[in-house]
Amino acid sequence: MASWAALSPSIVEYFEGEDFYRCGYCKNESGSRSNGMWAHSMTVQDYQDLIDRGWRRSGKYVYKPVMNQTCCPQYTIRCRPLQFQPSKSHKKVLKKMLKFLAKGEISKGNCEDEPMEPTVEDAVSSDFGLINKLDIHCDLKTLNDDLKKSLESEEKKKAKREESNEITHSQDMEEKLGSGEPSCSVKVHTAPQPGRGADLSKPPCRKAKEIRKERKRLKLMQQNPAGELEGFQAQCQPSSLLPPKTKSNQPKSLEDLIFESLPENASHKLEVRLVPVSFEDPEFKSSFSQSFSLYVKYQMAIHQDPPDECGKTEFTRFLCSSPLETENSPNGPDCGYGSFHQQYWLDGKIIAVGVIDILPYCVSSVYLYYDPDYSFLSLGVYSALREIAFTRQLHEKTPQLSYYYMGFYIHSCPKMKYKGQYRPSDLLCPETYVWVPIEQCLPSLEKSKYCRFNQDPEAAGKVTESTAREPDFLLSHLTSSSAGKLDILQQFHHLSGPRFLAFTIKMIRRSFILDCNKD
Repeated sequence: MASWAALSPSIVEYFEGEDFYRCGYCKNESGSRSNGMWAHSMTVQDYQDLIDRGWRRSGKYVYKPVMNQTCCPQYTIRCRPLQFQPSKSHKKVLKKMLKFLAKGEISKGNCEDEPMEPTVEDAVSSDFGLINKLDIHCDLKTLNDDLKKSLESEEKKKAKREESNEITHSQDMEEKLGSGEPSCSVKVHTAPQPGRGADLSKPPCRKAKEIRKERKRLKLMQQNPAGELEGFQAQCQPSSLLPPKTKSNQPKSLEDLIFESLPENASHKLEVRLVPVSFEDPEFKSSFSQSFSLYVKYQMAIHQDPPDECGKTEFTRFLCSSPLETENSPNGPDCGYGSFHQQYWLDGKIIAVGVIDILPYCVSSVYLYYDPDYSFLSLGVYSALREIAFTRQLHEKTPQLSYYYMGFYIHSCPKMKYKGQYRPSDLLCPETYVWVPIEQCLPSLEKSKYCRFNQDPEAAGKVTESTAREPDFLLSHLTSSSAGKLDILQQFHHLSGPRFLAFTIKMIRRSFILDCNKD
């Protein structure tokens, strides 16, 4: 495992020109366009810089969509775990898992039937800021005036009804003493029977509830003559007038919902193991066969891949080969930086694997595959929530590691819009490379597939001291074919065609050092 101090340079093989291939989202045969390179090795810091400029890896292949030309623009999306609060639908998934583990209960609903978009309740409860930005306003003053007039009208009608139905029965002191009635006048509300008027010659009927209240008042007077009135009034006050009861239990955090204690006789046991992606690691090597079998089952059932397209070679190249060098830092996470498999073991067998990269500032989700037999557990949502919680856990040791990258957000593809449910989240502006809250981006995306989110005209892709230090500064020139722009390959004439390009970015004032070695 490499130390933080001594790191070898990143080595990439750039592929000239733009790739045109079939889009997996809209199925356009030649609509998807991107630039790409093969990363033979790469430091985690270099890859962090690249994904913050719109790049993404698939195995060792690192690519960047040509955003203003591709059929389905793919915007890098990141969640802010430190401010994340699970929505109502997220809580349902976590409770569903707990019920299954505790009692073996299987939900009647299927995860495939769950809506890709959040419900109205989720949207309101999780993001009030979004509502404010949608320009949904109402005239509260007019509403209050109308309500006030309506209430006054109702009060007048009610007073007239009570006046017609109210009987105030007051007797002489002698009659009250003889009959044993209280010496104060009593107001009794009676409703006349249909077709009959009230019989004034008879004493008014008294409700049993009123009689019980009066008996209680007399009892309180005997027990506590000084405070009988206050006690009686408190007992008779409607619940709406009483001071609200303080809630002792605060809303449960994400961790509380995930790690809620299970009974000793729980039906199932779930364990999540973090395994480095390396055939030198004994745990990764021993679980490889089971993990591969799960991958084949998932690809064939969920994506309908034929067997010859999900073989061991494809699995290894796609999910077990990473260009990232494993690195350790004194102030970094205990597990180090690099590529990992998060294995979900249920009762001794793997039911899901989340492929992730742990980078200096984030946990980046690469892929997830799971056992289709457990689709009822909504493992896609569950694993994302576990990865958000895992990012928060790493943040405790490494404060700068505070984001969860979810790959690409594709607004034009309904199946990929679910990533916007994990709030708060940001999208990367494809022109200025600044992060913009997703609620500010959605109105523009509704009008056009491709959008520049940063509206600052001064931030129009200037080459500054800071951008010159980033790997994408180099790569953007390599990908540019327009006249007048710097062609770095011409400076290194001994490189013809795709060659091994080793680069290290060093912050030395306004320059960067580029080390190139011939194949």
